[in-house]
Amino acid sequence: MSDTNSFPGLPQVFNFFKNLFSHVLRTSNNVPQHIGLIMDGNRRWAKRKHVEIKEGHNAGFHSMSRALELCYEAGVSTATVFAFSIENFKRSAAEVDSLMNLARSGIRQVVQNGEMAEKFGVKIKVIGDRRLLPDDVLQEIETAEEITKNNTRAVLNICFPYTGRDELIHSIKANIDSMSSGQLEASDIDENQIDKYLYTAESPPVDLLIRTSGVTRLSDFLLWQASRRGVVIEFLDCLWPDFGSRQMAWILLKFAFNRSYRASDLDFEEETDGDATANPNKNHM
Repeated sequence: MSDTNSFPGLPQVFNFFKNLFSHVLRTSNNVPQHIGLIMDGNRRWAKRKHVEIKEGHNAGFHSMSRALELCYEAGVSTATVFAFSIENFKRSAAEVDSLMNLARSGIRQVVQNGEMAEKFGVKIKVIGDRRLLPDDVLQEIETAEEITKNNTRAVLNICFPYTGRDELIHSIKANIDSMSSGQLEASDIDENQIDKYLYTAESPPVDLLIRTSGVTRLSDFLLWQASRRGVVIEFLDCLWPDFGSRQMAWILLKFAFNRSYRASDLDFEEETDGDATANPNKNHM
């Protein structure tokens, strides 16, 4: 028997089922609107494969592209990816330089080589403390944002450089500035006011967060957003470069099923509560 990978029609069959899957999810109205991704495991993957670390990051970039493509096809409107932590600046100068080089090429690749921005109408936004970045990296970021600024179908937030604690400090300082200028009273500050000045303020609430590599912590990513009631957090054992369309499809299906189940359960509770109110003497089997 011939290898199924050499079957001439295999890509067409795969695309058919991918499109069918995306259509089913879109029409279910149970697709997460905002997904957060902690793409962990590139280094370990490279070590296991006995290749250079940069090859692990390249493989991770392709995994990100595949995962995001499926998300956007299924109707996800916003994805936020953890690309670079502020804590990474504490590494050696050589390693930081290497990561900056990866950032330059990665951001350029998203815009120039990927179909994502054009095919799905994705607007690219780089969020975090950009004051910490070199001028040439900032130029790449500004170019990417300028090229995609008129795209309105979906958003890709790239956290670079970022920590959840820094984001909260940014919001608190912005609220203090508003108080100092007389635009805000101390009594006005609540959760919504904190939300207003987060880096993700223009995005819908996060409803699904995924982390790979078997680590079960958020590592200072979307701390405020992930604490909201109803956020689903998925911790996976696979390393990020091994994460692909199959894993993403399964997570999206689980999310849609669970949300549909919860909605139907709530409807049932409302119906039974209504019956009990209308007829308190009614016997329930």
